[in-house]
Amino acid sequence: MPALTETLSDIVADGFAAADLPRELGSVATSNRPDLGQFQCNGAMTAARIAKRSPREIAQTIVDRLAGDDRLAAVSIAGPGFINLMLDDRYLADQTNQQRQDPRLGVAQVDPAATVILDFGGPNIAKPMHVGHLRATIIGDSLQRLFGFLGHRTVSDVHMGDWGLPMGMLISEIARVQPDLPYFDGSHSGPYPPVSPVTLEDLETLYPEAAKACKDDELRLEQARAATAALQRGRPGYRALWQHFINVSLAAMRREFESLGVHFDLYKGEADVDPLIETMVQDLASRHLARIDDGALVVPVARADDKAEIPPLILRKSDGSAMYATTDLATIVDRVAEHHPGLMLYVVDQRQHLHFEQVFRVAEAGGLSGGAAMEHIGFGTMNGADGRPFKTRAGGVMKLSDLIEMCQSKAAERLAEAGLAGDYPPEERDTIARQVGLAALKFADLSNHRLSNYVFDLDRFTQFEGKTGPYLQYAAVRIRSLLRKAAERDLAPGDLLPPGDAERPLLLKLGQLPEAVVSAAEKRAPNEICDYAYGLAQEFSRFYNACHILSETDTALQASRLGLAEMTLRALDRLLDLLGISVPDRM
Repeated sequence: MPALTETLSDIVADGFAAADLPRELGSVATSNRPDLGQFQCNGAMTAARIAKRSPREIAQTIVDRLAGDDRLAAVSIAGPGFINLMLDDRYLADQTNQQRQDPRLGVAQVDPAATVILDFGGPNIAKPMHVGHLRATIIGDSLQRLFGFLGHRTVSDVHMGDWGLPMGMLISEIARVQPDLPYFDGSHSGPYPPVSPVTLEDLETLYPEAAKACKDDELRLEQARAATAALQRGRPGYRALWQHFINVSLAAMRREFESLGVHFDLYKGEADVDPLIETMVQDLASRHLARIDDGALVVPVARADDKAEIPPLILRKSDGSAMYATTDLATIVDRVAEHHPGLMLYVVDQRQHLHFEQVFRVAEAGGLSGGAAMEHIGFGTMNGADGRPFKTRAGGVMKLSDLIEMCQSKAAERLAEAGLAGDYPPEERDTIARQVGLAALKFADLSNHRLSNYVFDLDRFTQFEGKTGPYLQYAAVRIRSLLRKAAERDLAPGDLLPPGDAERPLLLKLGQLPEAVVSAAEKRAPNEICDYAYGLAQEFSRFYNACHILSETDTALQASRLGLAEMTLRALDRLLDLLGISVPDRM
């Protein structure tokens, strides 16, 4: 079914068309002045320039043509020519009942659908995931859910860092401390050990040591570079050791993502596209898109209308090594060949914007993108109280697992303070605390526009009051409890009656759900889902406080209000799911 604003736009568009004016001028939006009207149309302003008449005169013409439409309770003019609309309550109830009967609550699926690739996560092999990975993961997952709900085929790729100098640093460091391992014996011909000689904890210690040694000692750096080159050329022992790095890192990675409720379709890394690089580079060079500059192979990407300098993209450094940009281009080639996407979204820190601008320009100029649109979905930083990127109390980078545990512990405290889940079995209490902790963490992040920096305030984020994830969870749990009590009394939700003053704002708010979801997808802005969900929960709270439900003696009115509660619960469940937030059955 079409969204309520779409239906109203058709009604008003007919009025413009009847006045020999373009139909698109009849576009209707939710009013920003609800005291004047529930909906508004500003098309008379543009029409005035076309028809060479005053906006109010044109607005009056449209109002006159809409007079008598039994779907509208009132049509009026405000200011220089704004058209304000009030719906007839019977029509509003009829539209909301249709929306309620729709399994998708009025949110249409896109046609045609596209394949959308989402590149997010971006952890590095041999390093623990930390708070710096949080925003990419949470924002990317929400967009994945949002585009999937709208009917697109989504393909998410974690895109691991697994192929550069850090791997050579680790290999050369392990060769230094454990030189007798078979991976370093050039004459070794048998199979290599199936069990990794290092754990993830070992790698967490070894990598910083290796990085520091390479920074302080040029010889160590050369050894790391040599090991990297040998790995990429396919030295068997180095490949076997590198695969151990991958395996132990992937196991930890999957645990971290699973704890966040995030899934990826692909766990690919830079190494997966290494075989494509040489052919791609030669192709760009043969078509004179790449040229030699001071020994390096570069692709100029600057344009005459650039407002800032855009330097060339370096395909190969003067020593012959490839860059991250080279790998990203080869990844585009791989994705186009495998998935034929219509859109590729890169959810990566905003500070990488120049990098992606270069990559996208080369991909387009070289015909590597297959016509797919490419967008960098940048984001700001999660900061501590000092306004700087969030750190541990000791000043180090906090592991993601520690942050999640911290949120769960605080959530358990909040539940105890509120007297919630206190007499539940311990396992259920732990599950609820985990759900509430993750809701606090995710909603706090997603409720900010992704380009904004925000301050991490765990005390505020875990409150059951205000604009928080736990508040929304509790709102949904309360409605579920209400419906459960109604079922115990054999009371069933029914069709909605024409609303009174207490119900009307909630029906109108539910009618905005389709446009809120579509707008969030179009703007790549999960914060719009957060804003709408919070507004919906507030509207339901006002309705609940003003209306009798279980104690209502009019059975038809009681069934109508239960139907409104059920519809609101479905909407909250769906909206929170789009944010990656699960709702406990009870608290």
